[in-house]
Amino acid sequence: MDHFPTNWGRPRYDGVDLYNTYPLHVRQDNARDAFDSAVQRTRQPIVTGTSVLAIKFKDGVILAADNLASYGSLARFKDIQRLHPVGSHTVIGAGGDMSDFQYIQHELDNLIISEFTSDDGHKLGPAEIYEYLSRVMYGRRSQMNPLWNSLLVGGFKDGKSFLGYVDLLGTTYTASTLATGYGAYIAQPLLRKAVEGRENKLTEEEGVKIIEESMRVLFYRDARSLNKYQVAVVTEKGVSISESRESPTEWAFAEKLRGYGAQTQ
Repeated sequence: MDHFPTNWGRPRYDGVDLYNTYPLHVRQDNARDAFDSAVQRTRQPIVTGTSVLAIKFKDGVILAADNLASYGSLARFKDIQRLHPVGSHTVIGAGGDMSDFQYIQHELDNLIISEFTSDDGHKLGPAEIYEYLSRVMYGRRSQMNPLWNSLLVGGFKDGKSFLGYVDLLGTTYTASTLATGYGAYIAQPLLRKAVEGRENKLTEEEGVKIIEESMRVLFYRDARSLNKYQVAVVTEKGVSISESRESPTEWAFAEKLRGYGAQTQ
């Protein structure tokens, strides 16, 4: 039983003793939450994004991600940008928890501001951003408090294309074609077949066409995807992220599938 009259039916954080039941210097401390001393961690992502795709071409890199953030299985937010420019040479794309991605965006923005204010003539490129994120993700994993994201880092600097992958465990690798989420199973084989061995010959137009076709396949196959997406291109000229575009889709064939619509036999 609570023997302090000031707490009876009153808010937990009421810091004023209106009844003057005891001296203020010996008052019970209600400002402290009982859960403050407990270790709290995110045990599963809540609002999530699905696949991010990326390829190299002869003049830079191309990344793509749809605009959907799902609340569980609900297609809740349909205008989310999951491609984020970092400086003038790099773009990152994120799948996984969107609130953790927002935290990463803020950290990277602060990093770029800090680098700018140093005014030493040096600009961070994709390789430096990739190494920074690998340390951040591994550090959070080591604290048993991971950032629930899979990240693709793409960029172009000093005449060289860069494409790397970082996930919530701090796992890192680079390749000429990369995909996160369900795209790693469905789109990655398509990207490898179309790109590997042709990285130095592939034009931007051909690369965008490959990405668009892969995004269309993902929309057909991935229940957490959307046919509204953005494409980022990074070249020597800088970073360009397109407005949202839509994949043309065709569902008439579904009428012939058994169990769909009126056809049950």
